[in-house]
Amino acid sequence: MPAPSNDEALAIAFAAHDRAAFDKAYRAYAGLLYSAAYNVLGNGQEAQDCVHDALVRIWRSPQAYSPARGALRSFLVVCVRNEAISRRRRHGRRMQMEERLAAQPPEHDELPASDPIERDRVRSALAGLPVEQRLPLELAYYQDKTHREIASELQQPLGTVKSRIAMGLRKLAQALQPAAPADRR
Repeated sequence: MPAPSNDEALAIAFAAHDRAAFDKAYRAYAGLLYSAAYNVLGNGQEAQDCVHDALVRIWRSPQAYSPARGALRSFLVVCVRNEAISRRRRHGRRMQMEERLAAQPPEHDELPASDPIERDRVRSALAGLPVEQRLPLELAYYQDKTHREIASELQQPLGTVKSRIAMGLRKLAQALQPAAPADRR
């Protein structure tokens, strides 16, 4: 039986979660992995971060690679490319949300509270919510959109939208509770 080639030996050691093999694989393929990330992201720093994050994820999953699945080099390139695509999609969703927020009018004239003081309290409490909770609440209450419509517009899972609306409502209720009377002694 012939001795395994250097690539095969590296793949076997990498699959066995050998730290030295991991370092050797990084040194051998770093340029290729960086190129794969850069071609998707178009940014040098993002590409470096992408390679790092992909390799950390692989290291934390000892069963992720098996030599039977194919060449180590190909496996690493696919992992980095997938990480880069995920990063680009997240960035795109974040940019869309920021654009939607920028297009929103800064104030809402149709707050349900008729009392100006109460309306200001509601407006202030709503502004204090994180954007990922505030935006679905605004779409639901000011634009009368359903949870399903909001999920579609924000490109988020329906369960995520429902959870964020529920959490936002709890935070609003907490923020709008009347202040407890001061204890005088």
